[in-house]
Amino acid sequence: MNEKRCLTAKEKVSYGLGAVGKDMVYMLSASYIQYYYYDLLGMSAMALGVILLIARVFDAFNDPIMGVVVAKTKTKWGKFRPWLLIGTVTNAIILFIMFACPPKLNGPGLVAYAAVFYILWGVTYTMMDIPFWSMIPAFTKGGSERESLTTLARSCAGVGSAIVQICALIVVHALGSAFGGHGNDSIEIIGFKWFSLIVACLFIIFTLITCINVKEKSTVDMETATVKQMFKALIQNDQAMSVVVTIVCVNTALYITSNLVIYFFKYDLGGVNWYADNTLFNMVGGASQILAMMMLYPLLRVFFNSIKIFYISLSISIIGYVSLLVLAMCGIRCLAIFLIPGVLIMAAAGMNNVLVTVFLANTVDYGELKNGRRDESVIFSMQTFVVKLATGLAIFITSAALQFLNLKSGDASKAAQTMDLSKNVSQASKMGLRMVMTIIPILGLIFALVWFKNKYILTDSKLTEITNELEAKN
Repeated sequence: MNEKRCLTAKEKVSYGLGAVGKDMVYMLSASYIQYYYYDLLGMSAMALGVILLIARVFDAFNDPIMGVVVAKTKTKWGKFRPWLLIGTVTNAIILFIMFACPPKLNGPGLVAYAAVFYILWGVTYTMMDIPFWSMIPAFTKGGSERESLTTLARSCAGVGSAIVQICALIVVHALGSAFGGHGNDSIEIIGFKWFSLIVACLFIIFTLITCINVKEKSTVDMETATVKQMFKALIQNDQAMSVVVTIVCVNTALYITSNLVIYFFKYDLGGVNWYADNTLFNMVGGASQILAMMMLYPLLRVFFNSIKIFYISLSISIIGYVSLLVLAMCGIRCLAIFLIPGVLIMAAAGMNNVLVTVFLANTVDYGELKNGRRDESVIFSMQTFVVKLATGLAIFITSAALQFLNLKSGDASKAAQTMDLSKNVSQASKMGLRMVMTIIPILGLIFALVWFKNKYILTDSKLTEITNELEAKN
């Protein structure tokens, strides 16, 4: 094995750019595919929900398979970069096709088109996502260098997500108007087509930079976990089970709200420039999430242990949801006031992202003491699996709600460009939307709080005890 030298600034920046492009693509698909096919193209919400749920669950099971494929790859360019490049190019092409649906398609044809290309998108994204994160050990020394690069890449991925979340609707409306769209729906349909092309091109460019400047410095044995191993480790490790169920509940609650907030601004708060208000809301919320991870969590950690911070975080999130529901039910229409619950919910989400990873890591030592083996790679493969499962569940729930509430503009006329679409929606539909995007998440978070409190036992003192027992045993 060749000796690894320290990473250069060029290599770090190049890898970080790859993470930016990767998550720009992911956020575009995760946040706007439902809106594009249901609200703009008129596809059945339930049909779309079933497709997206099946695709996400299939994608979650596909992760371990792709891990095995990458592990067995041997080329003169290494085992990671060929799949990273192939996956990126194919995924970028499919992303554009997915948001460039032929306007004449409807009914079964539209359903088939969405199903085929969304599933292909998930498969090709996995094709590049697995090698992207798995290649870190091949060009880092380990220890602090590996941790710092992983932190940098995760931060850059967050930047990529934030760029799309913040800029998407503003850029979509600008591009749609520039390329001849007439009416609100027409503008957005055309805008999403060209916006997806821009994101796809940036994705390819950023990945090319990564592949050119970041080279494997050694051959590494890549640990991969099969689906069978994941479930076996989960069943035999009750603490991993407690954390996994918590992750599913917390993330499902967040994704339900994030999927429905665009409809809340368009059909409830309304206004001609509703998309600008939605953009500002996402901008403030995204900033709150990042600041909470970087500043609020470390500050609270000085005074409280991780479990107490988690209880505080869940409480803040529940307060945010209750505030959002009360403000909406009272008929408040001032955006500045709605930013308050937005900040509470997203700040809590930022801390939760850190905390569940910490809790999951703690279960590795517990599992080693209980079962006599250290399932580190298996446990962390499970985190990706359950997050994708939560995404699928959230999409299915929101699709069922949209189908029942019949929330869509259905107006492609020129007049719709300057229309306040909230005036065309019944009060009952608005009421239903408010309840789904708040009450279901509240119930999910309360369940997560009770479940975690009753099942998770790995306190700081317990972890110290486990560490001492492992050291004595070894």
